[in-house]
Amino acid sequence: MQSVGRIYPARHCWQVSVMFNTVEMPLWLLVLILLFAAVTFASHFLFPSVRWFFRRRMERVVTRLNQRLTRPIEPFKLARRHDMIQRLIYDPKVAEAVTQHARKEGVPENVAFEAARRYAREIVPAFSASAYFGFAVRLTRWLSSKLYTVHLDESNGAALKAIEGDATIVFIMNHRSNMDYLLVPHLVADRSAMSFAVGEWARIWPLSRLIRGLGAFFIRRKSRNTLYRRVLARYVQLATRGGVTQAIFPEGGLSLDGAVGPVRLGLLSYILADFDPEAGRDVVFVPVGLNYDRVLEDRVLTEAEAKGERKFRASVATGIWFALRFVWRRLRRRAVRFGHAGVGFGEPLSLMEFVDSHRGDAITGVGDELRRRVQDVIPVLPVPMVAYLLQRADGAMTREGLEKQVAPYLQRLPHPAMDDPEEVVHDGLASLLTRRIVSEGPDGVRVNGDSHELLDYYANSVAHLF
Repeated sequence: MQSVGRIYPARHCWQVSVMFNTVEMPLWLLVLILLFAAVTFASHFLFPSVRWFFRRRMERVVTRLNQRLTRPIEPFKLARRHDMIQRLIYDPKVAEAVTQHARKEGVPENVAFEAARRYAREIVPAFSASAYFGFAVRLTRWLSSKLYTVHLDESNGAALKAIEGDATIVFIMNHRSNMDYLLVPHLVADRSAMSFAVGEWARIWPLSRLIRGLGAFFIRRKSRNTLYRRVLARYVQLATRGGVTQAIFPEGGLSLDGAVGPVRLGLLSYILADFDPEAGRDVVFVPVGLNYDRVLEDRVLTEAEAKGERKFRASVATGIWFALRFVWRRLRRRAVRFGHAGVGFGEPLSLMEFVDSHRGDAITGVGDELRRRVQDVIPVLPVPMVAYLLQRADGAMTREGLEKQVAPYLQRLPHPAMDDPEEVVHDGLASLLTRRIVSEGPDGVRVNGDSHELLDYYANSVAHLF
């Protein structure tokens, strides 16, 4: 009888003696078998224990967070990503869309189902409360304060606090800059976690892993695939039903001319199509107005506006490199802030009340009303204010002339960054002169010949208020 479990080395093989028989196999195959055995052991015994440990730890973190948040994090947002994907692809409406897609394209249903699964994996985020509140909020707060002097207008703070606790809040914002993704979350971090809809630019690894972990979900803005749209719509509807606080840019992209663009009804139409006033959970839209003394992408945006197409010469890598370079200059104390950044909250709009009072086209009506409310709360900052006055001027204007024209506007549109006419003109001109958008001579301040588009870009952000 041979010994059990002994291994004899050969020239290119290993002989494994098992009970009464000897099995000879190549070394690489033995290593592969042992590797598969290790993975099986880990997946069945080790990984579940590790996942349980981290799950329990996350639950304790969420419990502590919910004690200080105005609106606790909803269970829907905390669901495991795998479970959420399964729930989405087996939803009856998605199953119906899969059947229709298979019939239309002439493919088997299992092929259409796998396409839906792929779309769901692309869309569904993997929210981490510890990453969001422990890392992201601190980072966005630090970076925003280093780039800008941030002002928050909470004149509608009482209306925000009066929103019913079980209502789903959807922040509706004008899209001025990619800084919007950093500026707003930390300003509402004491209320709840915010889920953004982000475009294709954020799907680049490893940026995509970070953004997905912060609760954002990806959308293909230009996709005309019906199945993809149905899967996306159902995810938005399930998240809204689950009470997830969301943030939407209804313009569909960055403003190219500085003004608030027309509303695109994509995500809004998904929410309204599934809204049931009798279900009990209201959806409350909170208008948010954003403005900056300097938009980091302003030249790229105005160039795209001049060409008449949304093709930008900048890239994500360029943006990351710009941010790293600025941080390095700040650490060496060789950089200054880009002026003021302002955020204003408008009067909330209850969808339940709006639907009751508007029996016509509720979708278009909601879009128009929200656009108006966002426009009403866009902050007036020094650079846009001075740019607006210079845009309307016939020739050069002196500093004294600008100060006299600014004074009446300060009374009509009070803002923390707009207290003293002299300071407003000083801060606005300092930025415009540094960037050579305007020049100052003996006869006063005038716009440089090749900078009218940039000046108009900033003036357009507040022109509707006057």
